[in-house]
Amino acid sequence: MFLSINPENPQPRLIKQVVERLKQGGVIIYPTDTTYGIGCDIFNRKGIKRIFQIKQRDQRKPFSFICNDLAEISSYAQVSNFAFKVMKRHLPGAYTFVLDATKIVPDSLSTRQKTVGVRIPENAICRAIVKELGHPLVTTSANTSGEDTPQDPREIEDRMGQLVDFVIDGGISMGEASTVISLLNDQIEVLRQGRGDTSWIE
Repeated sequence: MFLSINPENPQPRLIKQVVERLKQGGVIIYPTDTTYGIGCDIFNRKGIKRIFQIKQRDQRKPFSFICNDLAEISSYAQVSNFAFKVMKRHLPGAYTFVLDATKIVPDSLSTRQKTVGVRIPENAICRAIVKELGHPLVTTSANTSGEDTPQDPREIEDRMGQLVDFVIDGGISMGEASTVISLLNDQIEVLRQGRGDTSWIE
């Protein structure tokens, strides 16, 4: 289903509709501050399995997830004082930060090294969904592995609409992936340059 949600003031009724489906194992395509993402409830194995199938992705390559705020991140990742200060300065924003996972994170969403990628996008729609859901949302680009991610939600609907429960129209996306930064061992390492500026890193 193609669902238009106001990108500035997401309608609570529509957000609740999306979240109800997520709780049932639904998979959605939704806007972020970078590209459109595919997501599900991080605690729903059925949804996670569907996303791996849609992406045609190796299950040894886990997905990142979106949190509502820094307090929520600290439930799912081990956040040192150093990491907290870095993230507080740059989130919400176009970054994925890699940290050590806590035990609450499902095995399918952590690496062999027990690390996780976490995001707080500067996008009202996906953050409203996460807040209503009450815990994080899986995030990965809305494409099959190796393909580009369309910026226009109508094109995404044409390509992938039959594979998911909702394609949420939040306008044309920025079309550039997030910058991935490792904060492991209190060291900053850029793992992928994307939309997030890295000029602040010495």
